Amino acid sequence: MKKVSSVLALVASVAGLAGVLRELRSARTRSDRLMQANALANLLVVITGAALAVRGLRKDSDQ
Repeated sequence: MKKVSSVLALVASVAGLAGVLRELRSARTRSDRLMQANALANLLVVITGAALAVRGLRKDSDQ
């Protein structure tokens, strides 16, 4: 069951990455620095979530 949770978290991270990329494109076209900063902060959240999901999958495969 824990493996399913980790896979879902990884899928959510990929979806979050798509949102971040869309936000970055929009911020660049508007030349909005605040939107760009927000998108980059969201990117860090997505990367952290993906790293935690991968770690969860690795721990499950070790057991």
